[in-house]
Amino acid sequence: MRQVARTAEEVGFDSIWLGDHLLYRDEMHGVRGPWETWSLLAALGEATERVSLGPLVASTSFHAPAMLAKKAATVDEISGGRLILGLGAGWNRVEHEGFGFPFDHRVDRFGEAFTIIRTLLTDGHIDFQGTYHTVRDAELAPRARPGLPLLIGSNGARMLAITLPYVAQWNSWHSSFGNEVSGLRPLLEQIDAACATAGRGLGEVEKTVAAYIQLPGGTGRMTGRGVIETDTAHTGSREDLAHLLREYADAGVGHVQLVLDPIDSSTVEEMGEVLRLID
Repeated sequence: MRQVARTAEEVGFDSIWLGDHLLYRDEMHGVRGPWETWSLLAALGEATERVSLGPLVASTSFHAPAMLAKKAATVDEISGGRLILGLGAGWNRVEHEGFGFPFDHRVDRFGEAFTIIRTLLTDGHIDFQGTYHTVRDAELAPRARPGLPLLIGSNGARMLAITLPYVAQWNSWHSSFGNEVSGLRPLLEQIDAACATAGRGLGEVEKTVAAYIQLPGGTGRMTGRGVIETDTAHTGSREDLAHLLREYADAGVGHVQLVLDPIDSSTVEEMGEVLRLID
């Protein structure tokens, strides 16, 4: 992972993202799980020099909210101010139950956690009592970097209403728009309308999306639900993929997270050649 990250930085990528998950289990493929995300983000903050880093996205249900703010401020300091804090409510019941985290009232729990996290990061202090989270005279010391950006990874109306007044970026995963620019446009219109309702100006919240790209050697990507995806992947020549990324930009997307199949140093180098065509 260190080598992949350093290769991405060398060939011109702007950011590196890690999913915040703990455990997958299904009847066909058995048990799978990644390494713990915040430990890896800290390690990559030291291993790299230029790229932005972030969880895509951190589940607020896995972390006490004040502790998550503390982790974010620490990783941001380790990386020299390169963290983007992606946040979401979590969706995978298996890992919640397996690690002892509640799975009920996820949006309500998220709303309280989000208030605590963003207030600690911006103001450094909060005293809060909610239904699910309570912090008394909580203070973030050392203080977080002013302007540490927040990203929301959700298309849900309630989640957007909670977060869009405050976040710098919004993200959607490729499966939510069919991994096609044509399928993305109605969703972007929905986000524009939600931003307007939240009092944010046009372009004030950067739109980001994760696009699934299959390169030679790819055999399909297993989702967290145990399904192997192949038919929705973008494929083609370097020129084709460069054209695809330009289409995302033309649609109003400011940042694309590339979900590569396979993902290793060689495919990252190959996508570096695609980036040169865009430049």
